[in-house]
Amino acid sequence: MIVDLLVEHTVLLYFLYIAIGAVLGQIRIRGVLIGPAAVLFSALAISAIDERLALPEIVGQIGLVLFAYCVGVNSGPTFFDTLRTGGRAVALVAVTLLVGAGVAMGAGALTGLSPALTAGAFTGALTNTPALAAATEQLESAEPTVGYSVTYVFGVVGMLIAVAFALRGKTEPKVSAVPEPEPELTMRSVRVENTGLPSLRDLITEFDDRIRFSRVRHDRRVSIATDDFRPAPGDVVSVIGPANVVSDVVDRLGHESSLHLELDRKALDFRRIAVSNHAVAGRPLGELGLLDRFGATATRVRRGDIDFLATDDFVIHVGDRVRITAPKARMDEVSSFFGDSEHEASALNPIGFMVGIVIGLLIGLIAIPLPGGGKLSLGIAGGALVAGLVLGRLHRTGPILWSIPFPTANALGQYGMLAFLAYAGSTSGSKLVTALETGLGPPLFLVGLIVTTTAALMLRFLGPRVGGLSGPVLAGAMAGAQTQPAVLAFANERTKADPRVSLGYALVYPIAMIVKVLIAPLIGLVG
Repeated sequence: MIVDLLVEHTVLLYFLYIAIGAVLGQIRIRGVLIGPAAVLFSALAISAIDERLALPEIVGQIGLVLFAYCVGVNSGPTFFDTLRTGGRAVALVAVTLLVGAGVAMGAGALTGLSPALTAGAFTGALTNTPALAAATEQLESAEPTVGYSVTYVFGVVGMLIAVAFALRGKTEPKVSAVPEPEPELTMRSVRVENTGLPSLRDLITEFDDRIRFSRVRHDRRVSIATDDFRPAPGDVVSVIGPANVVSDVVDRLGHESSLHLELDRKALDFRRIAVSNHAVAGRPLGELGLLDRFGATATRVRRGDIDFLATDDFVIHVGDRVRITAPKARMDEVSSFFGDSEHEASALNPIGFMVGIVIGLLIGLIAIPLPGGGKLSLGIAGGALVAGLVLGRLHRTGPILWSIPFPTANALGQYGMLAFLAYAGSTSGSKLVTALETGLGPPLFLVGLIVTTTAALMLRFLGPRVGGLSGPVLAGAMAGAQTQPAVLAFANERTKADPRVSLGYALVYPIAMIVKVLIAPLIGLVG
């Protein structure tokens, strides 16, 4: 009776999967939080009771699109810069997947599996549904689905274990494939003692644009720091930047002052202002002309939980919070200029969001013919990710703003991931039971175990030494190589959403998707 009720009310079934998974996700095993991956496992267990408990395909498709697009938009601003130094990481992932395909074919032959079953085992071991679809279409057989169902679970669990070890590892790469996380910023007041100092703009250049000056005290008068101000003995200046760089600036100018300029709020004031004005968002701070407009200066930008230095080329997004120093009488003008509306700062821009997703879906439809009559496409997930990366990098095109407020993108991406996990688990439970009953379970599971383990070990040990990957970015890259949102969610949970995790994921995800979709049908044909 309960099953019939759930089958009749699909929406109830959908939210039940997510609710049960959310509760189970709070369980810790040896101190490790299961997290969103529990949605997948709970859906697998419940759907094994009755195959009618599978969710409609469109649920997983919409979730996958939301997840991939939001990851792309968030990662786009830094992805292409990272790609210049991350080419070795991309190559390592491609080689790892090719080795995995060879291992699958060898293990499949030794265990007596058909080429079609081996192809399915490969797609499940590396958890890629588009690759499964490509293999099923090309081979015109249901066998790949059976192989996928048996190997999928360990494909997720095995890589989750590998990521946990990667985050514990202390090995650092010789040359990092991604930038280090933004260092914590500090502010100090410095009393100038040295003579012959250059202008503040020249000092900023001297320290590689890693500092900002907000106030100066000259002849007992506190004012906004301007680029052309040349500090002289007796002046006091306030400097913001990473602690180690600020210490060097103190030594360059004189010594740290006990006079804290930021506490003098008679003429100048400071405030964090939320960016909600779409006309301002998507533009570099240097283009805004704050000093000329309001006699103001920006010193920091807070995005999510991280403070960034407010450099002239820093592009601000809706939802950012800008630390402004301005004349007290003009602070309200500055606030109005940025918008400073909490409601608008978290609101989704539907035009840019929906147009961006449509562009991604169209990219995913582009098919490249393959020998033998097959076709290669990025699919909805790969297309959405590529569109998100490119549009996230562009920020805006004319009046269309592509960027999404950081907390909104995180929420949408997380929801999309949960929807996909519920769908993937609900469609595999009964198939998994059927495969185990036919006796194909043990050999298929063995092949999947070997493939997943091979990929995990290659990435874990060659990532730091060959690909320039370590710590959070290695965890993200392992999730991206597996094209697995559950692994990404686990890595984010363990690192408290370190942005390098998503960056590593976005760095290797496109090549992983392409290689898997291309190789899976070939395993069935060549084998």
